[in-house]
Amino acid sequence: MTASTNLRAHCCHSIFRLLLLSGLLSVPGCSESPQETATVAQGTAASAPAADATATQPTAAAEDQKKTEKSAAREFRPLALSGLGGTEKATASDTSTMSVSQKIQSVISHLQPIQILLGKWRGTTRREYESFKAVDSHEWVWDLRTNPEQPALVMASDKSPYLRSGRLSWDLDNQKFVLTGVDAEGRERKLVGDFTEAPHEVTGSDDKQHRVFRLELHEELATAGEQWQLAIAQQENNRYLLEVGKRRGKADFARFDTVSTQREGTSFALSDTGYAERTCIISEGLGTTEVTWKGRSYWVCCSGCKAAFEDDPATWIARAAERAEESK
Repeated sequence: MTASTNLRAHCCHSIFRLLLLSGLLSVPGCSESPQETATVAQGTAASAPAADATATQPTAAAEDQKKTEKSAAREFRPLALSGLGGTEKATASDTSTMSVSQKIQSVISHLQPIQILLGKWRGTTRREYESFKAVDSHEWVWDLRTNPEQPALVMASDKSPYLRSGRLSWDLDNQKFVLTGVDAEGRERKLVGDFTEAPHEVTGSDDKQHRVFRLELHEELATAGEQWQLAIAQQENNRYLLEVGKRRGKADFARFDTVSTQREGTSFALSDTGYAERTCIISEGLGTTEVTWKGRSYWVCCSGCKAAFEDDPATWIARAAERAEESK
């Protein structure tokens, strides 16, 4: 082989090594023939196995790093909004694994924000009946005895032209409030719904904190007929509006009347927490009545809680102890 041929082979060999380190496996046109190219490649691989192995390590590490970065990107991608809205469905499906005691406490917890309704009230309609506005007296209390596994806030009225009795509870399976009641004509009605304004506290003109919310419920009748929509709009601790809407068929609900309701007597406390020893042992609201058992005193917030405590004091005391332990 002449010196010129040796020089050319050496150049091709050097160029091939450079291209090989760059990840290319063949260099067409660098040799005089495909056979010469193959011979050079074999010679290169045989003469410097260690160098080639070392040269390919950074490439493998780079590939591993890229895979790691892609995996991390998938793992830390932003949450979709639909994922944040799945809590309610998960809660509903999880009820099958809850104990009876847990279900009872869950219902009570959903009703606690609106137990500002507890107490005696006087309502006056805007609509006139026989040239007079209708006036009624009613009272909201806890009911933990009629259906012990489904606590409720219940009301009874003497002369309401709309609801003479009502039972407001929380449906764990459907995650909705349910109001069942009897109207002035003796018809049973069932309305379902939820908050259109969540319970919160505002500073009133008296510089005190007042609980406000709007709970809207409506009938879901399959057949044509008069359907009701009721909204309990808490305005302050001592006043709420009962808004009555009606419709027939698939028409929109139309406002029929508004009942302005004022609390009888003094206002309840400003919030549902921080009552210290005067916390109701059942509802955790403001205790207004003292009860005793085995020489120890406890507080309850209404006649309904008083009756339930007297029926089974040991159970309610044990549940209060469990809540206290869980809050630690």
